[in-house]
Amino acid sequence: MATSANVQVVVRCRPFNDREKGKEATRIIKMTDKKSTTIHNPTPGAGGTKDHTFVYDRSYFWDTRSEEIYNELCQPLLGKALDGYNATVFAYGQTGSGKTYSMTGTDEDPGVIPLMHQDMFRRIEAAPRHVQFLVTVSYLEIYQEVIYDLLNPSGAEMKVRQHPQLGIYVEGLAELVVRNEEDIARLQEQGNKVRKMAATEMNHSSSRSHSVFTIQIEQKDSESDTNQGLRAKVNLVDLAGSERADSTGAEGERLKEGAAINKSLSALGNVINALADPKKKGAHVPYRDSKLTRILQESLGGNCLTVMLAMVSPADVNYGETLSTLQYANRAKNIQNRSKKNEDENTRIIRELREEISRLRESLSRGGGAGPSHDEVLRMEGMIQDLQMAKRQTWDEKEKLSSMYEDERLKNLANRGILDWVMDTLKKENKEVHEKLQKLGSEKDQLATEYKEKRKFVDDIKEDLQSKIN
Repeated sequence: MATSANVQVVVRCRPFNDREKGKEATRIIKMTDKKSTTIHNPTPGAGGTKDHTFVYDRSYFWDTRSEEIYNELCQPLLGKALDGYNATVFAYGQTGSGKTYSMTGTDEDPGVIPLMHQDMFRRIEAAPRHVQFLVTVSYLEIYQEVIYDLLNPSGAEMKVRQHPQLGIYVEGLAELVVRNEEDIARLQEQGNKVRKMAATEMNHSSSRSHSVFTIQIEQKDSESDTNQGLRAKVNLVDLAGSERADSTGAEGERLKEGAAINKSLSALGNVINALADPKKKGAHVPYRDSKLTRILQESLGGNCLTVMLAMVSPADVNYGETLSTLQYANRAKNIQNRSKKNEDENTRIIRELREEISRLRESLSRGGGAGPSHDEVLRMEGMIQDLQMAKRQTWDEKEKLSSMYEDERLKNLANRGILDWVMDTLKKENKEVHEKLQKLGSEKDQLATEYKEKRKFVDDIKEDLQSKIN
């Protein structure tokens, strides 16, 4: 049974950056309580509004650590995912507003993604022995309206498809089996090496593409009387920042990238407007206007529990973009999703499809000399495709596909010049272990030497005392 839940929207304000300090920018963001965010207009003009106040599910000022945001918002979301519900966390805001910092973070202040990885495997390890899990990950980017695989970077353009049971998916996207948080962290880091990044005046390391890191969690209970299990999809989305050419100083290719980013974010805004406006209830929602909105179709208005992180700058020099982000977020909180527990009935689906195909074949064979109709042929082809897709979702098949993708992606990484970095990383990890063993060995040798020296010293004293007694 599906239940309704609004998209949760929170706002996070980052500290002043060097650019803003250099311009002697003043603060325009104020958070008077845990939910309210007020933005001050530095140049209201005649009859202009000085302050705009918005109320969200939560407002976080610049002294908030990412761990607090994770514990309050994303930890409960992960709990629902382990209960079989789809979940999405996405960060929105202008370029340089702290989206990637909130999603990925640093060693000192880890972001939502690494914190979720740690928490997920901690919970899986604590689960009863009779509950088995299969976790796979995929990582894509949308660059100038083209989808690329970041884990298997062949450069091939990928297409979005829709399946009655699986929902929205990207055809041919590599799904790799992971067994611990180190596996996920390594794959994400490898994907980040391929992702399109560039420097602008607003951000020295600006994302030039939208990225979606997806975790598929499947589980089954060996003590259950049925073959049914649970499955859930967790999307962790880092959107490229909205841009103004006069602020970023973008030219040439950077300007073209900025235009593509703004176009897809505009399409996202149109989807949010259509879903948030009660007057437009039941009206057409333009999901197909961009690859981004198509991929996020289930996250906005569909079968998903969604959290939106709206990232803002505190500086007056970014007033226009910050106000736009806050208004955008204010509309998004009115979106209502309908989430349901995803029970994995793949075994039943495969059996029923095989039975139906068998019945249809038998029916066609009795049809006489006229042969099957065009509709019957199409129906048969459709069911065979559904059967092939269902078979790809079995755990054994996913393990095989993951191994196949691993071999293929190592070749593609080599072609992209990333393989050396991957191997160096693995060698570095092995080298660190080796160095620790060497250090322990040296300490052991040193202790043995000290022991021999002390033993000799004691023996010398005993010998000297014995000689004096005699």
